[in-house]
Amino acid sequence: MTEKRINKSDFVTSEAFRASFSPAARARIDARAKQMVAEELTLRDLRKACDLTQEQIGSVLKISQDQVSKLEKRSDMLLSTLGSYVKAMGGELSLVVQFPDRPPVVLSSLTDVFESGGPKPRRGRKKSDDRMPV
Repeated sequence: MTEKRINKSDFVTSEAFRASFSPAARARIDARAKQMVAEELTLRDLRKACDLTQEQIGSVLKISQDQVSKLEKRSDMLLSTLGSYVKAMGGELSLVVQFPDRPPVVLSSLTDVFESGGPKPRRGRKKSDDRMPV
């Protein structure tokens, strides 16, 4: 059996492959790629994009590096906790509500919660609906 020899001309560069699509198709592909990347960013990715360490975030939040690590792995947390984390990175958290038949709405009533570092402690028993998972 003869082994087939592979030549450079047998390959197509990513640029050539991309160019084979119409401009409209490339725009749709780019939009979907950006959407997929945005959907998959984690707190860790955001922190790294800001060129910050867990120690630096922990210092601002007055928690240990280990606690920052645990926080970054959580899939459910209070909005105030998320707001504090984002603020520690120098960002600002906004909560946007989107409906298919309306323009997006930014919930401004939560701004006070984000800026104050969280809800004020309550006396007595906590209700399970006091927490808003993210």
